[in-house]
Amino acid sequence: MYLSAAALLILFIILIGRIDIGWPIVTAVTMIGLWGIISKKKEKLPSLSFHDDLTTYSKEEKSQSNASAADIVTALDEPVLLVNQDQVEVANKAAQDLLGAHIEGGDIRLAIRHPAAIRRLTGVLEKDMPPVLLAGLGGLNRRWELYARTLNKKERLILLRDQSTAHLTEQVRIDFVANTSHELRTPLATLRGFIETLEDDEVIEDHETRHHFLGIMAREAKRMQNLVDDLMSLSRIEAGKFDPPKGTLTLLPLIEDVVSNLTVAGQAKESQIIIESQLSDSQLQGDRAELSQLLYNILGNALKYGRKDGKITINLTGLPDSRIRLALSDEGDGIPFHHIPRLTERFYRVDNSRSRSLGGTGLGLAIVKQIVEHHQGELDISSLAGKGTTVTVILPITNSHTE
Repeated sequence: MYLSAAALLILFIILIGRIDIGWPIVTAVTMIGLWGIISKKKEKLPSLSFHDDLTTYSKEEKSQSNASAADIVTALDEPVLLVNQDQVEVANKAAQDLLGAHIEGGDIRLAIRHPAAIRRLTGVLEKDMPPVLLAGLGGLNRRWELYARTLNKKERLILLRDQSTAHLTEQVRIDFVANTSHELRTPLATLRGFIETLEDDEVIEDHETRHHFLGIMAREAKRMQNLVDDLMSLSRIEAGKFDPPKGTLTLLPLIEDVVSNLTVAGQAKESQIIIESQLSDSQLQGDRAELSQLLYNILGNALKYGRKDGKITINLTGLPDSRIRLALSDEGDGIPFHHIPRLTERFYRVDNSRSRSLGGTGLGLAIVKQIVEHHQGELDISSLAGKGTTVTVILPITNSHTE
């Protein structure tokens, strides 16, 4: 009954989309369920009786009681321990994998060497006590919640719930809000400063100075607009990441359109862009708007950070496993090796000042990554210092999203 209630709670929480408030409730029900099951098992077993000062409780009966509790604990997937007078009586496989196989029979204070956990486990357990948060248990970035419940005067049931993913998700959210706030605050401060300056009558009369200030304000406003546009793009792509891209398209004409538009806009006038393709009419299943944005982002980066008079090569080839490979190479300064794993992180920049001066939002490659994943493709970025950078995108001709 208890575990059925937990299952219903989980289903309800999933339906309303509030895992953050639901997990504590589910954990509480789980602990109550475990306590109830183990208690009922023990009630059905022979109880301890005394005649004078001799115990008639046989070793066989005691073994049967311990075995019943052990069977329940062992069957669980999450780390669970049964502790008797600070000694670990039973530790299931998950607990042994986390804390070590040697913990059974040992002191719980040596198994979980955490001051707050030790205080909880050796103190008086009251109802509705909040979990103890454990950091670094099983790994530097791991986070756990420890729940403890008294079974009888001597035995305690301990549950460890892994909250590492939830912690990481929350940390990503915090970083995202902080970075977004910072990215918006800088141009807003610039705009405010120039607005206050333009309120000066002498500045208004100086047409050249006023024109210069208005130009800077326009660039800062454009920078904020680009940031908002990129944030909306990320949100839109992530919202539909489980839906298969709709429509079919031929990639080569799309590449040619993007190159033509950038050339007309003057962004590619100093660079030589070469398109090499073995494909003419091969179609793939994809979202035209997303793949167009992907091309603008990676080609835009090559134009911004590549050598001004350098060559940019776009190579399009078919692979034998019904996939298409798009490789874009520039002749820029290249990217130091240690930066490459983080290039697709939101707001990550190799050179902050240079990126901002060129109008970058720090979201371009994060968007590219999301688009590639939406199309069930692969993204690879390689670079050599002083030689240039190559961005490779491999896309399946058809995708196999499951509903």
